[in-house]
Amino acid sequence: MANRNARDWMWSEAVQMLARADRLHRQVFRPGASAHTTYWEPPIDLLETAGDVQIIAALPGVDPSGVQVFIDGDALVITGRRDPSPCMRRAVIHHMELPQGQFARRVPLPAGHYGRIDWQAEHGCLTVTLRKAGQNR
Repeated sequence: MANRNARDWMWSEAVQMLARADRLHRQVFRPGASAHTTYWEPPIDLLETAGDVQIIAALPGVDPSGVQVFIDGDALVITGRRDPSPCMRRAVIHHMELPQGQFARRVPLPAGHYGRIDWQAEHGCLTVTLRKAGQNR
């Protein structure tokens, strides 16, 4: 039994490291980004039901009033900015993983036509719901 727990733990650690490497790769190697503009991409979940598509973006510490959400062609675009906490100016930073500055995330959407865009921010996440065109609710 101890062998299985060790294997599960190692697998979990490996998956977390791969996810972090993927996030870092997307942050650093962005085609078309200028050297003076820093962007980061928030992680997302993309869910589809019969009537709508839902995108959940992790945006800890982001003021929802500064977030823009729009459809551009066949993708949803989420942009905004995460500003450093005021206490960071006076603090010695020992470890920092949450990105700062401007962010932009382009999410390719499943094929289809979409009507209304609704979104809400809660618990550090932005939830965007796209109603499929022709669906009554």
